[in-house]
Amino acid sequence: MKTLFLVTLCTALFSFGSTAYAQVNQSDPQALIKTATQQILDEVRTRAVEPDDIPRIMDIVNRDIIPYTDFRRTTSLAMGRYWRTATPTQQQQLVEQFKMLLIHTYSGAIGQLQPDQRIEYPPIHISPTDTDVVVRTISTRNGEPAEIDYRLYSTPQGWRLYDLNVLGVWLIQTYRQQFSDKIQQSSVDGLIRFLAERNEQLASGKQ
Repeated sequence: MKTLFLVTLCTALFSFGSTAYAQVNQSDPQALIKTATQQILDEVRTRAVEPDDIPRIMDIVNRDIIPYTDFRRTTSLAMGRYWRTATPTQQQQLVEQFKMLLIHTYSGAIGQLQPDQRIEYPPIHISPTDTDVVVRTISTRNGEPAEIDYRLYSTPQGWRLYDLNVLGVWLIQTYRQQFSDKIQQSSVDGLIRFLAERNEQLASGKQ
């Protein structure tokens, strides 16, 4: 179950790559998710992604994920009430460190993505007045289905991803309690140091 969680979450986190293959429709949240998820699977089928190839993963993130993902919104919601009391400098450091943590934590699962992995997209009704929606998908690997929900919100530039629900676990909810506990123990700066140290460990191959 843990392996399936990592693989499906990894698929979700890294599903915004290879925009050279197709133009991502940012005006329709389901079309955005469908195009992007299929592109990462196409990339896996044509060229395997090595789990320790952090430079390539970072290239994908910087080139293709960031334009469609609001890491700042993700971080602020994970911080909860503590976000408002953090200084602008602390907020920027938190965004960068949290983004790196997500990349490092799940990059190892990329190598487990299979060419025969399939994704289904259940019908969704979106009203023209909706500004926050959940797009549901079902990822099937080795005959095991897993639901992945993508939460997006509308911006003047198009829809942006900011939260994920994999196997019933929302990303923001998972980290909110951890962040709160760490801040109460050692302040916002303590959380920043903790994230930075954890990222250094993950970058050096230590778990």
